Amino acid sequence: MDTLSTFSLWTFVLCMDFVKGYSQEAPTKQIVALLGDDVVLPCFLKSPVDTSNLQLEWARTDLTPGFIYVRGKLEENLELKQPSYVGRTSLSFDKLKHGDVSLTLFKVKLSDEGPYRCLIPQLGQRSYVHLIVGSASTPVIKVMSNVSSRVVLQCESAGWYPEPELLWLDGEGNLLSAGPTETLRGPDDLYTVSSRVTVEKRHSNNITCRVQQRNTNQSRETHVHGTNH
Repeated sequence: MDTLSTFSLWTFVLCMDFVKGYSQEAPTKQIVALLGDDVVLPCFLKSPVDTSNLQLEWARTDLTPGFIYVRGKLEENLELKQPSYVGRTSLSFDKLKHGDVSLTLFKVKLSDEGPYRCLIPQLGQRSYVHLIVGSASTPVIKVMSNVSSRVVLQCESAGWYPEPELLWLDGEGNLLSAGPTETLRGPDDLYTVSSRVTVEKRHSNNITCRVQQRNTNQSRETHVHGTNH
């Protein structure tokens, strides 16, 4: 093999190794954001390569077309952008110089929940993020009945997403046997949950209503004290 052929072969191998280093797909990351908050969808290169002059794309993989941010060499291409994301996305030019292609999404909506892909075509670099949107609120406890030796309490909490669970706890943190949880889903897709519990007055010095959503790792609780008088 002559010198030129050997040089061409090594050049090809080195180029393939370079692309291969960026084409490996990382596992999908799950990111949780609360309704109305801003969230950063992460996307990093293995090496701090300057991507400020490269084409890059952020897209929802469950929508067609699904582009939420498309950048050419110098600026964003708004013609391809999903209308619901206009004015709500941003990239840091300074961070692009160091291989950080993370996208900031402002004022998160319930409809933003879903799978996202970050792609840099020239490098074959892509990564995936699944955004989970949550909403939570503090429950309210009301005394519905306070006669004889028993007290009936009602706990209600509105504005949750996804659907949460409601628990009653005694002063030691033990679960109390309560009535079934009633769940309502409003036109805004947010959930309201409520439940009643009957407790003996001698056991009702410290009762807790806890509403929690495991997928979003959100929990809110309210305590009531001294219902035995």
